Formats: sequence, C-alpha cells, structure tokens
Amino acid sequence: MADSGIPQNTIEILQKYDFRIQKKYGQNFLIDQSVLNRIVEAAGIEGDDCVLEIGPGLGTMTRCLAERAGRVAAVEIDRNLIPVLKETLAGYDNITLINDDILKVDLNGIVAELNGGRPVKVVANLPYYITTPIIMKLLESHVPLQSITVMVQKEVADRMQAGPGTKDYGALSLAVQYYAKPEIVANVPPNCFIPRPSVGSAVIRLTRYEKPPVQVRDETGLFTLIRAAFNQRRKTLTNALYNAQGLHVPKERTAQALERLGLPSSIRGEALTLEQFAALDFLIYAFYF
Repeated sequence: MADSGIPQNTIEILQKYDFRIQKKYGQNFLIDQSVLNRIVEAAGIEGDDCVLEIGPGLGTMTRCLAERAGRVAAVEIDRNLIPVLKETLAGYDNITLINDDILKVDLNGIVAELNGGRPVKVVANLPYYITTPIIMKLLESHVPLQSITVMVQKEVADRMQAGPGTKDYGALSLAVQYYAKPEIVANVPPNCFIPRPSVGSAVIRLTRYEKPPVQVRDETGLFTLIRAAFNQRRKTLTNALYNAQGLHVPKERTAQALERLGLPSSIRGEALTLEQFAALDFLIYAFYF
C-alpha cells in the first residue's frame, strides 16, 4: 500500500476510493512526515501503551502509533473512511477501529475494554471546529488519561497555555490548566495538509495532573463562575457576576470576597489566576449560598 504520509500518495488514495473530503467533519489530512514524527515523539509512546487516536483519517499516523504502542483504538466518525482504513491498516493486529462520534462514544468503556481501565495516551489531528468540545469531554469525563497530544488551530493552542492578563487568557485556559499541564511542542504551517487550512496549526501536549493544582469547592460551580467572568470580559468582575444569567451574584458579595483576597472591586476576571478563582468561589459560596 502506498505511504499516505507522502503527498502524492495521499492524493492517489483519495482518488482510488473516489473519496470526497467532507468539510462538515473538518477533514485536513496531514502529509508532512517530519510533523507526523514530531507528534508521535511528543506523545512519548512506548511498547506497553494503549493509545486512543481521534480521527485517524487515512491511517497515516495510526500506523506510526501501532508500530510503537501495544494497542491503538482509532475512533473515526466518517463511515466512508472505514474501507480506506481497513486497507491502509491491514497487517496490524493491534489496532481496533471504531466507527463512531468521539463526542458520543463511551470513552470510559473503550478504555476499560482495551486497557483494563488503566490510563491511555490520546493522540489526534483534531477537526478545528470541535476542538474545544473534544478536549473538554476528555478532561471533564475523567477518562483515565496520561496525556493528550493533539494538532489544533494555533490560536486555540495559544489560548490553552495562556496566563492571566494576556489577550488569549480565558475560560478555556483555566479549564485546561485545572486538569493538565499544557505545552506547545511544534508550530505547523498550512502547507503540511491536504487540503490546506486557512490558518496555522500547532501541536500541544496536555499532561494530565494526578490531582488538580488547586482545591475547589465544586468543579461545576467553579467553572460556572469562570465562564460568567469571561462572558463579559471587559466588565469588572463584580458586574460580570451580577449580570450573569442564572448566577446574579450581588455586587457587594463579590466585592467583599475580593477584598478578603486583597483584590480591588474594580478588577476584571482576566487578571485572576486559577488559584484566585478557586478561592473566590469558596468565599462567594460562603457569603451568598
């Protein structure tokens, strides 16, 4: 079988199966072997690892993973790619191909069946339009994970690792950094894909914490507070929490909590660290509920 990591062979495979690239699935096939190697190396795949790949596409990266890992579970939503994958992955007996939607499939069930519930490593070239929902499902559903190494839009990668006071800092930054340590390991230009995306990409590795770096009253409550703070990020935190639908925290309560933290009542949410948000949630809950 032709190596789909080479551009002209990727085109040959697409033509052979008369495959039409689906914009609705955000399909951009990686064709640069050096980038492919960088992703696999950044993921730190070893012989006893079980890897969950999201969106195997033509199977290019799947084969690289299968050559290093003990087992690979590849979840592909596009049923038209299944015949292609069955051919490109022929000869590998350590790959389980799953035709399903990653946002709907029982990930904990997959991990339990294929790896006895032990932590897996996630590797993926993610569709840009649903990057955030996929990342948050992996983290919030508490699937046993060691790490997530993914190709995403450069802008989203920047947001994941951004710190307080920067333009990229927001609810996604805090959510990711609550669960994992983010690190951008490579920037990838558009010409590394077929078809070429209109924006730059980046490979980011999220190393899952055994325990979150902060103690929280309630995860759901904390992230409700954080989302409210950034939904109106140009407003002061006291106004943002007061105006938030379903929250409506009295301004004096937020001001009192901020005072206890040594912060001015005029501060905006974008200036608070994860630790400060967690402390604020404790204080507002004590005052208000």
